[in-house]
Amino acid sequence: MDADGRSHPEEAAIVRTATAATRRNTAPGGMGGSIPLIPLPPGRSWTYVISPIGPLGLAATQKGVCRVAFGAQPRWAAKAYPGDDLTHVFPHAFPGGKAITAYLNGLDADLSAVPIDPGGTPFQRAVWAAARAIPPGETRTYRQIADAVGRPGAARAVGQALGANPVPLLVPCHRVLATGGGLGGFSGGLGLKARLLALEGVTIGAKTPEAAPAA
Repeated sequence: MDADGRSHPEEAAIVRTATAATRRNTAPGGMGGSIPLIPLPPGRSWTYVISPIGPLGLAATQKGVCRVAFGAQPRWAAKAYPGDDLTHVFPHAFPGGKAITAYLNGLDADLSAVPIDPGGTPFQRAVWAAARAIPPGETRTYRQIADAVGRPGAARAVGQALGANPVPLLVPCHRVLATGGGLGGFSGGLGLKARLLALEGVTIGAKTPEAAPAA
């Protein structure tokens, strides 16, 4: 049975719902997070959430959240990870599920504490870590992120790395703007980027807090 309540026998061999029996002998961990993970079974766990910004698909390994998919369909995981060993986890029990829901409802939530496991190249991971360090309500430019990761002049490469970010919201690439305050790009669309910034009190076109340029 998938997240919309319908049974799909053809997937029964690889899609199961996590239970207490399957959640044992695993350790929390991940990139830049301090919220302990509910122990997950081997393979990939997933859930489907209806949020104020539309449906979200979430996936996680035993190390942390590995995917946040905007506009996901109820059966998104089977299509995104064909052949993988998938376990459905209800949203309230999914790693970071409560924090993401609270954040999108305008409540205080520390998404930087949710462990993540995004993969990526060393450069991508450096960019994602720099973006993850931006506090809510603040912004940086692609150039500032390039300076922060020791690659001055690589603003375009920073934009490409952020475009490949598999865990938006948890790595808040919406807080990275073009020089001059333009939105730049965003995998969820510029309308959603502006909406997320507004949720944090940032108005595009107004002066927003930024870090001082790197020395």
